Amino acid sequence: MEFENYSEATRILYEGHTIKGMSMSPEAFPLFNTTAFNMGDLNDVDKTYEEKGYTYVRTRNPNREALAQLISFLENGKKTLIFSSGMGGITTTYFALLNPGDHFICNSYIYGETFDAINQLLKKCSVEVDFVDFTDLQSVRAAVKPNTKMLYTEVVSNPTDIVADIENLADIAHEAGAWLMVDNTFTTPLAVKPMELGADIVLNSLTKFMNGHSDALAGSITVDDCALYDRIHEIRMLTGTSASPHTAWTVFRGMQTVHLRVNKQMENAAKLAKALEEHPIVLKVNHPSIPSNPQHELAGRIFKDNTHMTGMLSFDMPDDKDKINAFMNRLKLARYAPTLGGIRTTLSHPLHSSHHHVPEEDRKKMGISYGTMRVSCGIEEGEDLIRDFMYALEVFQ
Repeated sequence: MEFENYSEATRILYEGHTIKGMSMSPEAFPLFNTTAFNMGDLNDVDKTYEEKGYTYVRTRNPNREALAQLISFLENGKKTLIFSSGMGGITTTYFALLNPGDHFICNSYIYGETFDAINQLLKKCSVEVDFVDFTDLQSVRAAVKPNTKMLYTEVVSNPTDIVADIENLADIAHEAGAWLMVDNTFTTPLAVKPMELGADIVLNSLTKFMNGHSDALAGSITVDDCALYDRIHEIRMLTGTSASPHTAWTVFRGMQTVHLRVNKQMENAAKLAKALEEHPIVLKVNHPSIPSNPQHELAGRIFKDNTHMTGMLSFDMPDDKDKINAFMNRLKLARYAPTLGGIRTTLSHPLHSSHHHVPEEDRKKMGISYGTMRVSCGIEEGEDLIRDFMYALEVFQ
């Protein structure tokens, strides 16, 4: 049987274990914790550079290459670069592909620090920026200009889980001769593969669901165009945003269980979202699995089923700080942490973390209020999570 015919869940355990120049076959992929590789004479040096072999850690490393191969497989892309963080991947890609005078269109529903990076870095580099509501495709089309070079969105927005129509956005971008860059962090390639829907560039914050153990900071950029890869690789080398070998090794190890973890997390999020929506105190629940969600029909076209969309949700409680604090203190399982995607359920308050620096007017447009709480579901039993949240919500009664 051909290896390609095995399931994705099985292939995850084998992809990336064989890389160029590695003749041995260890059961656990080793850590190449070195800043440089020795070469012989100048002929050997020339050959190594010609073959794009291993020289200096900032340029290439076997641990980053193994991880890149695994992510390329999962995202169904040609090549992947590994970065020191998701934000490192975002900003390096911007610097590599955008020039002064270019036009950049970003979804107005976006992660707070991506919002900050665009406003503080791209505008400083004289890139023209427009934030547009990507749920309105006509507005996106109307925003396109002759100098538009990139459209940027998350598959589902952080923290309100608003779904982007990747396929139609890709058509709009390509008609304009622009790239569509998509952040797949909230959803992961286990739920959706944006490149199969037309995306040109896919970002993952590997710190989150992909690694899953809250012990490594890394990011990835996957592309289908080798010329794009070369441009981003060069700027990554110059800016020093490559992940360390140890970080890449840690994420690669964490990803051996990604299929088991993330599917459970997505199932838990769908269960918890349903329970929260039925609670009389909860004002609103944001998760695409809920039939009342405005993007539920679109989500049904993008994702394989209602229970495997994203491990993230958010919900709105009354804007009462004292009771919100009492709610948080009453939780036994879910703990506050300014991160997501780990094996234990965590929650965060966007106004104090991810969207702290976003102006109030923009936050309101994103659907974020003081009572908004973001939840990253772990791999606990779903019924236990529901009991934990229902018990804590009693403080509002």
